[in-house]
Amino acid sequence: MKSERLLSLDVLRGITIVGMILVNNPGTWESIYAPLRHAEWNGLTPTDLVFPFFMFIMGVSMSFALSRFDHHFSRGFIIKLVRRTVILFLLGLFLSWFSLVCAGVEQPFSHIRILGVLQRLALAYFWGSLLIVGVRRPANLAWISGIILAGYSILLALGHGFELSEQNIIAVTDRTLFGEAHLYREWLPDGGRIFFDPEGLLSTLPCIAQVIIGYFCGNILREKTEIHHRLLQISILGIALLFTGWLLSYGCPLNKKVWSSTFVLVTCGFASLFLVFLTWLIDIRKKQKWGYPFHVFGTNPLFIYIVAGVLATLLEVITVAGSSLQEKIYTSIWSVLPDAHLASLIYALLFIGFNYLIVWVLYKKQIFIKI
Repeated sequence: MKSERLLSLDVLRGITIVGMILVNNPGTWESIYAPLRHAEWNGLTPTDLVFPFFMFIMGVSMSFALSRFDHHFSRGFIIKLVRRTVILFLLGLFLSWFSLVCAGVEQPFSHIRILGVLQRLALAYFWGSLLIVGVRRPANLAWISGIILAGYSILLALGHGFELSEQNIIAVTDRTLFGEAHLYREWLPDGGRIFFDPEGLLSTLPCIAQVIIGYFCGNILREKTEIHHRLLQISILGIALLFTGWLLSYGCPLNKKVWSSTFVLVTCGFASLFLVFLTWLIDIRKKQKWGYPFHVFGTNPLFIYIVAGVLATLLEVITVAGSSLQEKIYTSIWSVLPDAHLASLIYALLFIGFNYLIVWVLYKKQIFIKI
């Protein structure tokens, strides 16, 4: 089952990458279907599931990767851990720097956004790996995850963590450590903006628990028991996470931008059940053809995420007759379609299709870019 199981994981990883590209590249931010928008603050939309799903998948993959080191500290493990963490973080900084340079910002290093999606993945991977290898015992890891989530909830409750304001403990922490020039500016409901990073340093803490939960599911998949029994175990875990998260959300709201503890529980619950569904569909029912495009995306996820980010920036800065190439393409689509929302979606789908051609060529040549 090893190769088939990994096929399911590649498909799930590919779905999340496609989701990331889709929601990040509409034809216009003014016309987006509601499910393709993030919740303004508290709440959960399908778009809010994309990033935590990828974080969860990283944890699942770590179960397979760390088994090569027998879950022990070794020279090879330390080298890989540090190298991957540093490269991931630097790639995140590169995307921020590249967008600033293309926008013509003077002294881009003085304004570079220090935190971001790849930086969060790097930090969660680093601390998650250290805890998994250092603690090892599943029961102790579960306790540590619970303590992380409970402690983080207390921090949010005491530090205005559920307020979209400059007094929010997440914003205060980032401003103190990095300075306003290096932070994302979050939109307020009234159209104003404040310095608040949705990938803040403090809000990365619960992501460690997200990775560990994914690791637990990966461990279950690696067991030698019958496949239906393994899927039942993950299903029970997923339902328990969903129920607990929704129940606790009455006191600790679901919130992606602060990555609340209930957000971790609920998204891990959904991810667990989706993993079960894909494993059943692909590995047991052998329904694999439909997932081929996602499998292709899932074999080079980091590479195509960066390529998509670079391409999106270039489309915005390359001008044609006084308008950006991105705007020209979108308005051309809109001139044919009467609905702006549909035109915006079609643009995003065409952008995904172009990125698919790139990653498909790599797949056909069996080129898999890893760090």
